[in-house]
Amino acid sequence: QVQLVESGGGLVQAGGSLRLSCAASGLAFRRYIMGWFRQAPGKEREFVAHISWSGGSTTYSDSVKGRFTISRDNAKNTVYLQMNSLKTEDTAVYYCAVPGLGSWGQGTQVTVSS
Repeated sequence: QVQLVESGGGLVQAGGSLRLSCAASGLAFRRYIMGWFRQAPGKEREFVAHISWSGGSTTYSDSVKGRFTISRDNAKNTVYLQMNSLKTEDTAVYYCAVPGLGSWGQGTQVTVSS
């Protein structure tokens, strides 16, 4: 069974940085596109970024492009989200996902204060 465990969330001031990690197990990790999504209070879950199986191709939402970087380490079965220049509107629960399997992590809270 697929298990995704996120870590690295927390409280940070606007303009600061955080790096999220997602450790995956129960799947052939290197075969799958991995993604990050987020859900802010009172809003629907939205796409943030995804990365191809090799890491050679990445896609970002317009709201995070140029500030966030998704990466992966297939040897460690881990995907990362480096978040720089954080804004208050980035406050949300961030979820790691395997879109092709419909698998989701439990989420990690990111709070950006002004």
